[in-house]
Amino acid sequence: MLMEITFRAQRTCLLIFASVVATFASVAAEEFKIPLLDLNDKPEHFVVVDRESGQYLGHPTTCLLEDGKTILCVYPKGHGQGGIVYKRSTDGGLTWSDRLPTPANWATSKEVPTLHRVVDANGKKRIIMWSGLYPARLAFSEDDGENWSELEAAGNWGGIVVMGCLTDLKSGPGRYMAMFHDDGRFFAKDGERTGTFTLFKTFSEDGGLTWSFPQTIHEGSETHLCEPGIIRSPDGKELAVLLRENARRKNSHIIFSRDEGRTWTEPREMPDTLNGDRHTGRYGPDGRLFISFRDRPPNEKRSPTAGDWVGWVGIYEDLAEGRDGQYRVRLKDNTHAWDCAYPGVEVLPGGIFVVTTYGHWDEGEEPYILSARFTLDQLDGMAAGE
Repeated sequence: MLMEITFRAQRTCLLIFASVVATFASVAAEEFKIPLLDLNDKPEHFVVVDRESGQYLGHPTTCLLEDGKTILCVYPKGHGQGGIVYKRSTDGGLTWSDRLPTPANWATSKEVPTLHRVVDANGKKRIIMWSGLYPARLAFSEDDGENWSELEAAGNWGGIVVMGCLTDLKSGPGRYMAMFHDDGRFFAKDGERTGTFTLFKTFSEDGGLTWSFPQTIHEGSETHLCEPGIIRSPDGKELAVLLRENARRKNSHIIFSRDEGRTWTEPREMPDTLNGDRHTGRYGPDGRLFISFRDRPPNEKRSPTAGDWVGWVGIYEDLAEGRDGQYRVRLKDNTHAWDCAYPGVEVLPGGIFVVTTYGHWDEGEEPYILSARFTLDQLDGMAAGE
């Protein structure tokens, strides 16, 4: 549980610690004011989830079950489209099953599948899986992923990377909000690209089985804000959503809500240290955040890890106040200019992060699925030169 008083005490200690770490950092980037660490050449931190010669495997998402060790993972055979592959780990991501059977129409998925745990007002647990474009489709499991329904349309609407993020709401049990975006092509049948990106929200009141008609949060043509990643503040009172800027004219953006998603602040740019795509974050045991994303700076800016799989470590107030954070880490060098890092981020008991994504990890080979495993203590040690 998140405890406001504890977090305030941690905040002071962490700010002091961040200053010390910056002093002793072993790797620094001239472009940033905070240290840059590198896990790329440390094979002990990586596990191959799936690889197939000559076959593109990409865009995974994961779901950690309540036992703290079972992780479910889905991903398409293709770039953001193709039949859905399903795997399970029962030991916290150290090993993975063979590919598991799936309902027949999962082979018709048109986009990136996303997994989410939901619980209805009666305490019934489900895992739901979204598949986007038009119409957005939904499958569910009521036995922790042993059996699944077929994909069925959630409504007469669709979008891109549906649903990239989902959160429970404090307004009552079984209530959830999910978010996605569209560029005019997939929200309605036979749509066309408009040059405007629209960010949508949709709500469920029955534990994720049905969803409301999407409402617009923001739309714009100067900045193309998309692929939302949601993080709740430690005191539970605020939602922050990190956004990719697809026009590459400005930095990535962030918006906030203090009324459970009913209203939102105007988008503002984030620091250079968080420029990128598909931000996905989780809290570690000490209250710090680890956010995984693909490093993509705006066109006029440069980064030493552009196009790579990277992470950011800091505290929530860094997001709220627009600060750089504590340090960045390159998880893996991507041999492609940009195609990688739609991650699942899970935290096991004991603070082990299991961060799973795809990328072109070997020159000239098709991308495959890889997990990085680490603790924040291990990263702190690297930052301190240990």
